[in-house]
Amino acid sequence: MAKGRLDQADLTQNIESRRKYNKKLEKYQLRLLALQHQLVENKIAVIFVFEGWDAAGKGSAIKRAVANLDPRRVRVTSIAAPAPHEKRYHYMQRFWRKIPQYGQIAIFDRSWYGRVLVERVEGFAEKKEWKRAYEEINDFEKLLTDDHYIIEKFWLHISKDEQYKRFKEREENPMKRWKITSEDWRNRAKWDEYAEAAEEMFEKTDRPNAPWHIIPANSKWFARIAVVKQMVKAIENYLIKRGIPIQSFPDRDDNDGPENKFEESSVPEKNSEKNVSGKIAETAESGRN
Repeated sequence: MAKGRLDQADLTQNIESRRKYNKKLEKYQLRLLALQHQLVENKIAVIFVFEGWDAAGKGSAIKRAVANLDPRRVRVTSIAAPAPHEKRYHYMQRFWRKIPQYGQIAIFDRSWYGRVLVERVEGFAEKKEWKRAYEEINDFEKLLTDDHYIIEKFWLHISKDEQYKRFKEREENPMKRWKITSEDWRNRAKWDEYAEAAEEMFEKTDRPNAPWHIIPANSKWFARIAVVKQMVKAIENYLIKRGIPIQSFPDRDDNDGPENKFEESSVPEKNSEKNVSGKIAETAESGRN
């Protein structure tokens, strides 16, 4: 049987040193900040969707991506289970209310894809409902990208062994114990069912206007760089396609090669880094990374 997209991801990829990681992170944060100003000037909105395994590092990747952005123009929304009043509407209603204005960046930590992931696996949606959702989601995203919106979707992928390691580290660290619950262990027990749901999701919702990017995330450093780099690439490609000149900005890394290709290469070191100043704009809606 042919391998799925998750099986094809090279989880050995890493960044060799803290110095290289810090240098690349600063480079792409600076570029993303410069591009944010152009989004405002040209009234273009961006939606970045994050899905992936529990403990894959979605929250930490988002934190680095927005660290130096103008907080007035970026919003991070963590999606949890729908509130009782939200269940009175079509499941997409609560997401429409969170669509960014032109010129803004919206980041979704979990998203409408819960319909075909957790709701499918856990039986919260009937089969006919989650089967119908693929087309509903594609139509929803196309409606936005046909307008002034960029949509990019990230799946942070780790191995089952790496997830176990991170779960145990969270349990043993009093500062991180709040991140792990019995629900995480229950979800882990259904790894194969979630993987099957993810593969079907990629097959049916990976579209040129709203592509999926599977990010190898056994190395947190590699994943963070890959995410911010792809954000930069997506915005630059959109501007170029529409004939909008890209503003110049200092390049702090002259050895990184051409930027017109998303590289999933480089190779884990321990997860330490220099602090990056900045603010994260978050919505009032709470959720657990």
